[in-house]
Order: sequence, then structure tokens, then C-alpha cells
Amino acid sequence: MNNRPKIALYEPDIPQNTAAIIRTCSCLGAKLEIIEPCGFLLNDKRFKRVVMDYMDNDEIEIYESFDYFFKKKKNQRIILMTTKASKSYTKFKFKINDTILFGRESAGVPDKIHKLINYRLKIPMREKKRSLNVASSVAIILAESFKQNRLF
Repeated sequence: MNNRPKIALYEPDIPQNTAAIIRTCSCLGAKLEIIEPCGFLLNDKRFKRVVMDYMDNDEIEIYESFDYFFKKKKNQRIILMTTKASKSYTKFKFKINDTILFGRESAGVPDKIHKLINYRLKIPMREKKRSLNVASSVAIILAESFKQNRLF
């Protein structure tokens, strides 16, 4: 599992989305990193119902804050997925050990985090559409990273 992309969720606030992402990461073999505080409890009933038996503690790492996460990732490449980016994910070369960061469903990530990260990508969408569901976005980007790195 060391040579796989990592999906990081910044302060997720919808348990069903996080649970769906856990299932996606588990099925594809990607590590999931959750940056707290979450907008729900990880033992929430709705969350557990969607996760079912896919939650494996070896594949999930919880960070107490973004500062702690960023410190631990000091010499690693972080890619921020954001609707504010100008570069499409289709024009980017993913590396096998990238950490791909997604913002919270209700607000993305703060500007201070945008400024800390060198790589910002978007999923192109039709005009006048705000964003895809974060679980769908994770699946799209994870599939592209796996394809580029010949992981399936």
C-alpha cells in the first residue's frame, strides 16, 4: 500500500460522502487521510451504514488539524482539487505517491491552504455548474492517477 496515491479530505462535513470515499479507496487500494475536525462523528449511524465493512484502520489515517497534516507531508507532493484551479487534471502527470487533497463539501479549503499548495487542479465541467459531488470527484481523480501509474 506504500506505492499508491493517497486521498486526503479536509474537514469533511457529510458522513455519507466520506463513507462512499472510504469504500472507493478500499476497493481500489488507496490510502485515505482525514483532516479534522469533521462535521460529524466517525461513529455516526449514517456513516457506519454506508461504510459497512470497508473501513480498515490500516488504510485510514486521521490528522488532528491541517497544520499537523501539512507538517507530516513536508517533503511530499500535495495536489489540491479545486473548482478555482485553471489547470485540468487531464493535463497533469500524477505520481504514484501523490497526496490528492479535496476540500470540505460546503466550503472547499480556505485561501491560506490554496497558497500553501503548489499544484491545483480542476475537473472541467459545463459552464454555470458549481461542482461535482466530492465522492464522484475522488473516483474520477483516483481512476486517472491509477491509470497513469499503471496500477490497474
